[in-house]
Amino acid sequence: MNRYLLREVVLTWLAVTVVLMLILVTNQFAAVLGEAAASEIPRDAIARVMGLTIVQYLTILLPLSFFLAIMLSLARLYHDSEMSAMMACGIGPVQLYRPLLMLGLLLAGCVAWLSLVASPAAVREVQALAEIARRDTGLGLLEPGRFISFGDSGAVMYAESLTGDQHLHQVFVQRRVGDKVEVILADEAWQVVADDGNYREVIFARGRRYEGRPGEARFRIVEFAEHGIPFVIPAARRSVLKASERTTSALLDSGDPVDRAELHWRLAPALTLLVLTVIAVPLAKTEPRRGRFSGLAAAILVYVSYANLLAAGQAWLERDKLPDFSGLWWVHGLFLGAAVLMLLAQGGKFRKWQRRWFPAGEQA
Repeated sequence: MNRYLLREVVLTWLAVTVVLMLILVTNQFAAVLGEAAASEIPRDAIARVMGLTIVQYLTILLPLSFFLAIMLSLARLYHDSEMSAMMACGIGPVQLYRPLLMLGLLLAGCVAWLSLVASPAAVREVQALAEIARRDTGLGLLEPGRFISFGDSGAVMYAESLTGDQHLHQVFVQRRVGDKVEVILADEAWQVVADDGNYREVIFARGRRYEGRPGEARFRIVEFAEHGIPFVIPAARRSVLKASERTTSALLDSGDPVDRAELHWRLAPALTLLVLTVIAVPLAKTEPRRGRFSGLAAAILVYVSYANLLAAGQAWLERDKLPDFSGLWWVHGLFLGAAVLMLLAQGGKFRKWQRRWFPAGEQA
């Protein structure tokens, strides 16, 4: 029975995970493409950013997919009356929990590693790529036939073509210098980078420079063989890591409420997976006449409520409205208690207690 149930759950879990992953990748791919188009990430790192983003979302996706897999698998067994046959052979919730919790513990270990180690590293890597894109200002991202901005002066550049040696041809540049506007037309342009990478200069060859104030007829026109526009790559914007970027060991050593809230948030996915495993068994119970997917609405409602309470708890911890020792344990305890109550209700314990403590009411 254990092998049969595990096979049913694993196959369903793989199918649900693939479907949810495809939905996630489709949505995220559009967002990542938008960031690349806005030069927020390097364009040659789109696939890498997608992979890192998926790693971050796996901590949320795996508990949900496993929960739905158990619900769908048990619902099929109830619908096909296989569960009735199992119960007639003496198989109850305890026997169901044994294989499910064994598999759940294995997945919870994977989710814990993703949440505590892999996901923070992925967040740091994405931020590092974003910093590279910010520092790789403009010219390296130029596509022929498109206007780009570069430097701190708000300069706008356009080129008709780009050769293999990274030289631009038929170049147009407009930038503001003080209260004046400068326009450069050149046959060719390229950039020179200092050894430390913090200073760059765009060299224009064989062209003209027009300089003047908007609204005035007087413009200064200069012809040149070569003309350079220097600009300094801005320094890193921040040196302090966000809580989501810090290592778990650093969060353990920190007393800051935001860091402590992040630590409890990272511990939550693995515990959520185990609690949802316990909830799924009584929640999946249904009559054979009902459809296989009749319990999905309740499952989604449970998961959304669980996730929202975890998010609210994290926000309260960040604002120091909850003591650190409570963490998010109360959320897990609340849903675990609900699962126990459902199991007791389905096992007839409430009716036994009612007959014991309220015999008169039972006779009435």
